[in-house]
Amino acid sequence: MSSTNAKVRIKRFTATQRLFHLVLMVTFLIQSATGLARMYHETAWGQGLGNIFGGFEASLTVHVYVGIFMICAFVVHVLYALLNMFINRTGLFGPDSLLPRMADLRQAARHVGWILGLAKHPPLDRWGYWEKFDYWAVFWGMVILGGTGLLLAYPLASSNYMPGWGLNVAFWVHRIEAILAMVHIFVIHFFIAHLRRSNFPMDRTIFQGSADLRVAEHERPAWLARLKESGQLDQMIVGEVPVFKRAVFLVIGFAAVAAGVYMLIGGLVHAPLITW
Repeated sequence: MSSTNAKVRIKRFTATQRLFHLVLMVTFLIQSATGLARMYHETAWGQGLGNIFGGFEASLTVHVYVGIFMICAFVVHVLYALLNMFINRTGLFGPDSLLPRMADLRQAARHVGWILGLAKHPPLDRWGYWEKFDYWAVFWGMVILGGTGLLLAYPLASSNYMPGWGLNVAFWVHRIEAILAMVHIFVIHFFIAHLRRSNFPMDRTIFQGSADLRVAEHERPAWLARLKESGQLDQMIVGEVPVFKRAVFLVIGFAAVAAGVYMLIGGLVHAPLITW
């Protein structure tokens, strides 16, 4: 089953969706590094991060412009999602929607029971409850971080519409939300996406666009059953990509995880030295 014609995987993400994830991944890592460089600029570790981008002041410049780029990419994604929903007539609700449903709460409870050995694995559909949480976390994160970031990036313009103490509040909200976002991505997201038994040591799905069919049969039987019933399953089955492409995907994935873990450990070790 190692040849490129072996049909052992199932399509999960389009090329556009994978591009959105790649852009988000790269920009988030840059924002994390430049933000931490500012937070830890009195430490050798923080100065080392800053030097990657040209120093203390240059880190802020990169942080601002990459942040603006992220906001633009976010707007494009929202427009893409709305257009895709209109063209494919998927609607806001239903099994293909990323909107949370009551079924997600039941799946989460059953999943905990499965982890504790008290229940069977929940028959997931296209999206797991944790994937929906990850997706919507980006939305509130972009609103909070993007909004406060713009206020802080242009303080003179912002002060025309708000008192000075408002910028102090924006600073604290921005920093606290940024820390929460980094902890979530570097701990929870990395673990769920890559360190689970079915995915270890690296899940290539978001890079490759297709998931291991055997894993999907175990984790997402409801999705496969729905595809089979609608007659779409056969056209969703694809072959494995060449070894070279798999190697590229693994290098990208491991590099991102390594960068995130490095920043997580460095931030924790130097936490008492944060410049507030």
